[in-house]
Amino acid sequence: MSRRKSMALAGALLLSAGAAACSPSSGGSSSNSAKGTTTVTFRLWDDQVAKAYRQSFAQFQKANPKIHVDVQVVPWANYFTKLTSDVGGGNPPDIFWTNTSNFGIYADNHQLLDVGTPLKDEQSGWQKSVTDLYTRNGTVWGVPQLWDSIALYYNKDLVKKAGVNPADLTWDPTGKNDTFLAAAKKLTKGSGAGAQYGFNASYDGQAIYWDFAGSNGGVWQKGDRFADADPKTEQAIQYVVNLINKEKVSPPAADTNTNGNKTLQLFTQGKIALFQSGPYNLQNIRQGAKFSWGIAPMLKGPAGRVGVIHGVSALASAKTPHKAATLKVMRWLGSAQGQQAIASGGYAFPGVKADQAAFVGYWKKQGQDVSPFVAAADGTTFPAPLGPKVQAGATAMDPILQQVFLGRTPVAKGLQQAQTAGNKAIAGG
Repeated sequence: MSRRKSMALAGALLLSAGAAACSPSSGGSSSNSAKGTTTVTFRLWDDQVAKAYRQSFAQFQKANPKIHVDVQVVPWANYFTKLTSDVGGGNPPDIFWTNTSNFGIYADNHQLLDVGTPLKDEQSGWQKSVTDLYTRNGTVWGVPQLWDSIALYYNKDLVKKAGVNPADLTWDPTGKNDTFLAAAKKLTKGSGAGAQYGFNASYDGQAIYWDFAGSNGGVWQKGDRFADADPKTEQAIQYVVNLINKEKVSPPAADTNTNGNKTLQLFTQGKIALFQSGPYNLQNIRQGAKFSWGIAPMLKGPAGRVGVIHGVSALASAKTPHKAATLKVMRWLGSAQGQQAIASGGYAFPGVKADQAAFVGYWKKQGQDVSPFVAAADGTTFPAPLGPKVQAGATAMDPILQQVFLGRTPVAKGLQQAQTAGNKAIAGG
């Protein structure tokens, strides 16, 4: 994954999941009586954003010299395996990053501190859509740190040559109001290794198929259970699968199903013209693309532009032996000053709304208008899967959905099978 596909669900928030990083040897906090300081551990999976946190905590520690924050990075590949082991073993970090597909089980098992009550006055300054994602049974469990929405990156040279306006594209499964497919065909050239594709349709929930489902008025979940065998969702997934296997305006699923970076690589190589994705790929594209590129609103469907909004939050362990110090760090993490380094460094949209302008300003200096991401977050959104056992369900669904995208299983049949398998796993069967 590139920088933050945090969803782990079919490649769903990317924060340099595969980046090399050191793994901490222990989780929990400690006190150093000789120095009179308390160490609060903070764990995340992104080594680049960790740099911003270290800058932030350096400021925090100047104002709070008796609290030291130990920033620990565990690579995405084994992040949740280690976290589950540490929590189960009674040695969790005091504060840790999580995504929506993994936090519910900790909340339901009473392993988290309620942060909504002690930080009630701070909540009005947080990105509400992310706060809502980490609210369960009426309690706010997470302090929003980063968020992603979806927009459409485009290769300026390719769209200009094809006469395509990326800001005005509509997809329609009935074909009646569809302007997107014709544009994607214009932007597709050749075949094989040297092919140029119009679009990045792929087995990518966050950037692609959840957005198509939402933009067609479909659903993916109802409550904590999967409901993807929905007629509108089926119609949307059929459209996406057709882009790959019938229209061939997107790379073969055999190349992208198990390689979440493939379409990003093709885009930065100039081999995909339209790349629907999130701000988690801004730095990747800035560093990798050798051509002029821009950002337009995501594709519009029959139900409008409906994109996934997702966020990473910081959670606090209920087992921290230093609750007061941990809550003080959590309050800092939910403040504009605490998130300033993340925003001003262009790492991600911050969870604190007051810092959003700093992130937008960073990218303006790089020559990019990131307002389509802001508009997507403020518009109608589609929730990424939630629930205490949603990851188990997604794991059960994964091989079935991969066969659907490969064109080996009919869409209707595959979605029904995936829904049944996912819900069975959620139920523990």
